Amino acid sequence: MNDNKREGSSSRARLHPRIHSLREISIEYEGYSEPVSSRPPDISTHGMFINTTRKFPEGAVLNLKFRLDLTEAEIHTRCEVRYILPGVGVGVEFVGISPEAIQSIQEEIKLSNRKKMRKPSRNAEKVSC
Repeated sequence: MNDNKREGSSSRARLHPRIHSLREISIEYEGYSEPVSSRPPDISTHGMFINTTRKFPEGAVLNLKFRLDLTEAEIHTRCEVRYILPGVGVGVEFVGISPEAIQSIQEEIKLSNRKKMRKPSRNAEKVSC
């Protein structure tokens, strides 16, 4: 394997932990008054991927409002569309997010990870002695 292939595979690794822990999200494309509703599959302290069939151009600025599931913190921030998966959704990076919002997302990630660790596996229930 050459160095280029190794670089490509390592660049795909996540830089920040992500969770699936949102109750609701409202997206507003700047310049348009029509809000877009969607359920995002994951969030990190730097951005999220939003499942939506709505088309946004790369670089578009969106206003986001969402509520975290476990802490119930409501987050308001702007973001920029960084990549697009046509028919699936968009990856966005938060811009101008407050330190308090980042702290709330970090707390949500910690709580979500603890919740996953406590959840018994399905195989454990089937084992008999």
